[in-house]
Amino acid sequence: MLEVTRKLVELLDLSPTGDDHFQGDSEDLGFPNVFGGQVLGQALMAASRTVEDRLAHSLHAYFLRPGNHSLPIDYEVQRVRDGGSFSVRRVIARQDGKEILTAAVSFQVAEEGFEHQMDMPSAEGFEGLPSESDYVEKLLPHVPDAMKSKLARNRPVEIRPIDPVNPLKPEKKAPTKQSWLRVQGELPNDPILHRCLLAYASDFTFLGTSLNPHGVTFMSRNMQVASLDHAIWFHREFRIDDWLLYDKDSPSAAGGRGFNRGNFFNRDGVLVASTTQEALIRKRS
Repeated sequence: MLEVTRKLVELLDLSPTGDDHFQGDSEDLGFPNVFGGQVLGQALMAASRTVEDRLAHSLHAYFLRPGNHSLPIDYEVQRVRDGGSFSVRRVIARQDGKEILTAAVSFQVAEEGFEHQMDMPSAEGFEGLPSESDYVEKLLPHVPDAMKSKLARNRPVEIRPIDPVNPLKPEKKAPTKQSWLRVQGELPNDPILHRCLLAYASDFTFLGTSLNPHGVTFMSRNMQVASLDHAIWFHREFRIDDWLLYDKDSPSAAGGRGFNRGNFFNRDGVLVASTTQEALIRKRS
Protein backbone atom coordinates (compact mmCIF):
# COMPACT_ATOMS: atom_id res chain seq x y z
CA MET A 1 0.00 0.00 0.00
CA LEU A 2 1.30 3.46 -0.86
CA GLU A 3 2.25 5.60 2.14
CA VAL A 4 -0.19 8.38 1.23
CA THR A 5 -3.00 5.81 0.94
CA ARG A 6 -2.01 4.13 4.20
CA LYS A 7 -2.44 7.47 6.00
CA LEU A 8 -5.97 7.81 4.59
CA VAL A 9 -6.85 4.24 5.60
CA GLU A 10 -5.54 4.97 9.10
CA LEU A 11 -7.66 8.14 9.20
CA LEU A 12 -10.75 5.97 8.69
CA ASP A 13 -9.58 3.32 11.20
CA LEU A 14 -11.35 4.67 14.28
CA SER A 15 -10.32 3.99 17.86
CA PRO A 16 -12.97 2.50 20.19
CA THR A 17 -13.59 4.67 23.26
CA GLY A 18 -16.44 2.73 24.88
CA ASP A 19 -19.54 0.75 23.98
CA ASP A 20 -20.47 1.85 20.43
CA HIS A 21 -18.35 4.99 20.80
CA PHE A 22 -15.37 5.72 18.57
CA GLN A 23 -12.91 8.54 17.91
CA GLY A 24 -11.24 9.62 14.70
CA ASP A 25 -8.52 12.12 13.89
CA SER A 26 -9.05 15.01 11.49
CA GLU A 27 -6.98 16.09 8.50
CA ASP A 28 -6.37 19.55 7.09
CA LEU A 29 -6.88 19.59 3.31
CA GLY A 30 -6.59 23.35 3.06
CA PHE A 31 -10.31 24.04 3.44
CA PRO A 32 -11.52 26.34 6.24
CA ASN A 33 -13.27 23.41 7.92
CA VAL A 34 -13.04 19.63 8.09
CA PHE A 35 -13.62 18.02 4.69
CA GLY A 36 -17.16 16.62 4.68
CA GLY A 37 -16.09 13.40 2.97
CA GLN A 38 -13.83 12.61 5.91
CA VAL A 39 -16.74 12.80 8.36
CA LEU A 40 -18.92 10.71 6.03
CA GLY A 41 -16.29 7.99 5.70
CA GLN A 42 -15.60 7.90 9.43
CA ALA A 43 -19.31 7.86 10.32
CA LEU A 44 -19.86 4.93 7.95
CA MET A 45 -16.90 3.10 9.50
CA ALA A 46 -18.25 3.69 13.02
CA ALA A 47 -21.66 2.30 12.08
CA SER A 48 -20.10 -0.68 10.28
CA ARG A 49 -18.14 -1.61 13.41
CA THR A 50 -21.42 -2.41 15.18
CA VAL A 51 -22.87 -4.74 12.49
CA GLU A 52 -21.86 -8.30 11.60
CA ASP A 53 -22.37 -10.16 8.31
CA ARG A 54 -24.21 -7.23 6.69
CA LEU A 55 -22.90 -4.45 4.46
CA ALA A 56 -24.14 -0.89 4.18
CA HIS A 57 -26.49 -0.25 1.27
CA SER A 58 -27.45 3.36 2.09
CA LEU A 59 -26.34 6.33 4.15
CA HIS A 60 -28.23 9.59 4.76
CA ALA A 61 -26.35 12.36 6.56
CA TYR A 62 -26.89 15.98 7.59
CA PHE A 63 -24.00 18.36 8.20
CA LEU A 64 -25.01 20.40 11.25
CA ARG A 65 -21.93 22.49 12.05
CA PRO A 66 -18.55 23.05 10.41
CA GLY A 67 -15.87 20.78 11.82
CA ASN A 68 -12.50 21.91 13.16
CA HIS A 69 -9.64 20.01 11.51
CA SER A 70 -7.38 20.60 14.52
CA LEU A 71 -9.63 18.50 16.80
CA PRO A 72 -10.54 14.78 16.83
CA ILE A 73 -14.15 13.73 16.22
CA ASP A 74 -16.19 11.54 18.55
CA TYR A 75 -18.73 9.16 17.02
CA GLU A 76 -21.67 7.69 18.92
CA VAL A 77 -23.53 4.81 17.27
CA GLN A 78 -27.10 3.99 18.28
CA ARG A 79 -28.46 0.54 17.40
CA VAL A 80 -31.89 1.39 16.04
CA ARG A 81 -32.94 -2.06 14.79
CA ASP A 82 -31.63 -5.48 13.78
CA GLY A 83 -34.18 -7.32 11.65
CA GLY A 84 -34.07 -10.54 9.70
CA SER A 85 -32.51 -8.90 6.63
CA PHE A 86 -31.76 -5.28 7.53
CA SER A 87 -30.01 -3.42 10.34
CA VAL A 88 -30.24 0.34 10.95
CA ARG A 89 -27.77 2.48 12.84
CA ARG A 90 -27.86 6.15 13.83
CA VAL A 91 -24.53 7.96 14.07
CA ILE A 92 -23.84 11.25 15.83
CA ALA A 93 -20.49 12.96 15.25
CA ARG A 94 -19.37 15.51 17.85
CA GLN A 95 -16.53 17.91 18.42
CA ASP A 96 -16.10 19.70 21.74
CA GLY A 97 -19.47 18.26 22.82
CA LYS A 98 -21.36 19.77 19.87
CA GLU A 99 -22.96 17.75 17.08
CA ILE A 100 -21.42 18.37 13.68
CA LEU A 101 -23.13 15.53 11.75
CA THR A 102 -25.95 13.09 12.19
CA ALA A 103 -26.46 10.10 9.92
CA ALA A 104 -28.65 7.04 9.43
CA VAL A 105 -27.05 3.96 7.86
CA SER A 106 -28.90 0.85 6.68
CA PHE A 107 -27.25 -2.56 6.26
CA GLN A 108 -28.51 -5.67 4.46
CA VAL A 109 -27.58 -9.33 4.25
CA ALA A 110 -26.41 -10.51 0.81
CA GLU A 111 -29.47 -11.24 -1.31
CA GLU A 112 -30.29 -12.08 -4.93
CA GLY A 113 -33.11 -10.30 -6.74
CA PHE A 114 -34.25 -8.40 -9.83
CA GLU A 115 -31.47 -6.64 -11.75
CA HIS A 116 -31.50 -3.58 -13.99
CA GLN A 117 -29.52 -0.36 -14.32
CA MET A 118 -29.29 2.76 -16.44
CA ASP A 119 -26.61 2.77 -19.14
CA MET A 120 -23.28 4.37 -18.44
CA PRO A 121 -23.19 7.81 -20.10
CA SER A 122 -20.64 8.60 -22.76
CA ALA A 123 -17.42 9.95 -21.29
CA GLU A 124 -13.86 10.50 -22.33
CA GLY A 125 -11.66 7.66 -21.11
CA PHE A 126 -9.28 8.11 -18.20
CA GLU A 127 -6.19 7.20 -20.26
CA GLY A 128 -4.16 10.31 -20.96
CA LEU A 129 -6.38 12.68 -19.00
CA PRO A 130 -4.44 15.09 -16.74
CA SER A 131 -5.07 14.63 -13.04
CA GLU A 132 -6.25 17.32 -10.63
CA SER A 133 -2.68 17.49 -9.35
CA ASP A 134 -1.52 18.49 -12.84
CA TYR A 135 -4.02 21.37 -12.92
CA VAL A 136 -3.11 22.43 -9.38
CA GLU A 137 0.55 22.69 -10.36
CA LYS A 138 -0.40 25.29 -12.97
CA LEU A 139 -2.45 27.24 -10.41
CA LEU A 140 0.20 27.35 -7.68
CA PRO A 141 1.86 30.59 -8.88
CA HIS A 142 -1.53 32.33 -8.62
CA VAL A 143 -2.64 31.28 -5.11
CA PRO A 144 -1.59 32.66 -1.69
CA ASP A 145 1.56 31.16 -0.18
CA ALA A 146 -0.43 29.87 2.80
CA MET A 147 -2.44 27.59 0.49
CA LYS A 148 0.39 26.27 -1.66
CA SER A 149 1.58 23.46 0.62
CA LYS A 150 -1.96 22.09 1.04
CA LEU A 151 -2.76 22.28 -2.66
CA ALA A 152 0.54 20.70 -3.67
CA ARG A 153 0.23 17.76 -1.26
CA ASN A 154 0.41 14.18 -2.51
CA ARG A 155 -3.19 12.92 -2.78
CA PRO A 156 -4.40 9.39 -2.00
CA VAL A 157 -7.43 9.84 -4.27
CA GLU A 158 -6.40 10.45 -7.86
CA ILE A 159 -9.03 12.45 -9.74
CA ARG A 160 -8.95 13.00 -13.50
CA PRO A 161 -11.62 15.60 -14.36
CA ILE A 162 -13.24 15.76 -17.78
CA ASP A 163 -13.62 19.35 -19.05
CA PRO A 164 -12.56 20.92 -15.74
CA VAL A 165 -13.42 24.44 -14.57
CA ASN A 166 -10.65 26.94 -13.89
CA PRO A 167 -11.40 27.91 -10.26
CA LEU A 168 -9.68 31.28 -10.71
CA LYS A 169 -11.43 32.18 -14.00
CA PRO A 170 -14.67 30.17 -14.12
CA GLU A 171 -16.96 30.33 -17.13
CA LYS A 172 -20.64 29.45 -17.25
CA LYS A 173 -21.18 25.80 -18.18
CA ALA A 174 -23.96 23.23 -18.17
CA PRO A 175 -24.83 21.89 -14.69
CA THR A 176 -22.93 18.66 -15.25
CA LYS A 177 -19.53 17.28 -14.26
CA GLN A 178 -17.64 14.08 -14.97
CA SER A 179 -14.42 12.74 -13.52
CA TRP A 180 -12.58 9.47 -13.18
CA LEU A 181 -11.22 8.64 -9.75
CA ARG A 182 -9.50 5.89 -7.82
CA VAL A 183 -7.57 5.45 -4.60
CA GLN A 184 -3.89 5.09 -5.45
CA GLY A 185 -2.19 1.75 -4.84
CA GLU A 186 -3.66 -1.65 -4.06
CA LEU A 187 -6.11 -2.00 -1.18
CA PRO A 188 -7.06 -5.12 0.82
CA ASN A 189 -10.18 -7.06 -0.11
CA ASP A 190 -12.34 -5.40 2.52
CA PRO A 191 -15.75 -4.28 1.19
CA ILE A 192 -16.32 -2.10 4.28
CA LEU A 193 -13.11 -0.16 3.62
CA HIS A 194 -13.98 0.29 -0.07
CA ARG A 195 -17.41 1.67 0.89
CA CYS A 196 -15.92 4.08 3.44
CA LEU A 197 -13.36 5.29 0.92
CA LEU A 198 -16.06 5.85 -1.70
CA ALA A 199 -18.04 7.86 0.87
CA TYR A 200 -14.89 9.91 1.47
CA ALA A 201 -14.24 10.48 -2.24
CA SER A 202 -17.89 11.16 -3.15
CA ASP A 203 -17.71 14.67 -1.66
CA PHE A 204 -14.91 15.80 -4.00
CA THR A 205 -16.08 18.05 -6.89
CA PHE A 206 -19.75 17.38 -6.04
CA LEU A 207 -20.98 20.73 -4.72
CA GLY A 208 -19.44 22.59 -7.65
CA THR A 209 -21.84 20.96 -10.12
CA SER A 210 -24.58 23.36 -9.05
CA LEU A 211 -22.20 26.32 -9.46
CA ASN A 212 -21.35 25.56 -13.08
CA PRO A 213 -24.27 27.48 -14.70
CA HIS A 214 -23.47 30.60 -12.67
CA GLY A 215 -19.82 31.01 -13.59
CA VAL A 216 -18.55 30.84 -10.01
CA THR A 217 -16.60 28.38 -7.85
CA PHE A 218 -16.04 27.92 -4.12
CA MET A 219 -12.99 30.18 -4.55
CA SER A 220 -14.98 33.05 -6.06
CA ARG A 221 -15.23 36.27 -4.10
CA ASN A 222 -18.20 36.65 -1.72
CA MET A 223 -19.32 33.04 -2.16
CA GLN A 224 -20.46 31.09 0.91
CA VAL A 225 -20.64 27.39 0.11
CA ALA A 226 -21.15 24.35 2.33
CA SER A 227 -22.61 20.86 2.09
CA LEU A 228 -25.97 20.63 3.88
CA ASP A 229 -26.68 16.93 3.47
CA HIS A 230 -25.35 13.90 1.62
CA ALA A 231 -26.81 10.52 0.70
CA ILE A 232 -25.19 7.42 -0.79
CA TRP A 233 -26.67 4.18 -2.09
CA PHE A 234 -24.39 1.20 -2.69
CA HIS A 235 -25.86 -0.95 -5.46
CA ARG A 236 -23.18 -3.48 -6.31
CA GLU A 237 -19.70 -4.53 -5.21
CA PHE A 238 -16.75 -2.51 -6.50
CA ARG A 239 -13.12 -1.68 -5.93
CA ILE A 240 -12.20 1.93 -5.23
CA ASP A 241 -8.56 1.18 -6.16
CA ASP A 242 -9.71 0.72 -9.77
CA TRP A 243 -11.06 3.52 -11.95
CA LEU A 244 -14.64 4.67 -11.38
CA LEU A 245 -16.49 7.27 -13.46
CA TYR A 246 -18.26 9.84 -11.26
CA ASP A 247 -21.04 11.32 -13.41
CA LYS A 248 -22.84 14.30 -11.80
CA ASP A 249 -25.62 16.71 -12.62
CA SER A 250 -27.53 19.48 -10.85
CA PRO A 251 -31.26 19.58 -11.74
CA SER A 252 -32.02 22.66 -9.64
CA ALA A 253 -30.69 25.63 -7.68
CA ALA A 254 -33.07 27.82 -5.69
CA GLY A 255 -33.30 29.58 -2.33
CA GLY A 256 -29.53 29.77 -1.96
CA ARG A 257 -29.28 25.96 -2.28
CA GLY A 258 -27.96 23.76 -5.07
CA PHE A 259 -29.13 20.18 -5.57
CA ASN A 260 -26.66 17.65 -6.99
CA ARG A 261 -26.91 14.02 -8.11
CA GLY A 262 -24.17 11.53 -8.94
CA ASN A 263 -23.62 8.01 -10.22
CA PHE A 264 -20.48 5.86 -9.96
CA PHE A 265 -19.76 3.41 -12.80
CA ASN A 266 -16.85 1.01 -13.00
CA ARG A 267 -14.80 0.82 -16.17
CA ASP A 268 -17.07 -1.98 -17.46
CA GLY A 269 -20.11 0.32 -17.26
CA VAL A 270 -21.62 -1.28 -14.14
CA LEU A 271 -23.50 1.17 -11.89
CA VAL A 272 -22.05 0.55 -8.41
CA ALA A 273 -23.25 3.52 -6.32
CA SER A 274 -25.36 6.69 -6.45
CA THR A 275 -25.23 9.94 -4.49
CA THR A 276 -27.26 13.08 -3.84
CA GLN A 277 -26.35 16.28 -2.05
CA GLU A 278 -27.91 19.64 -1.32
CA ALA A 279 -25.49 22.48 -0.70
CA LEU A 280 -25.55 26.06 0.43
CA ILE A 281 -24.46 28.24 -2.53
CA ARG A 282 -25.00 31.73 -1.19
CA LYS A 283 -23.79 34.88 -2.95
CA ARG A 284 -23.12 37.45 -0.24
CA SER A 285 -23.38 41.15 -1.08
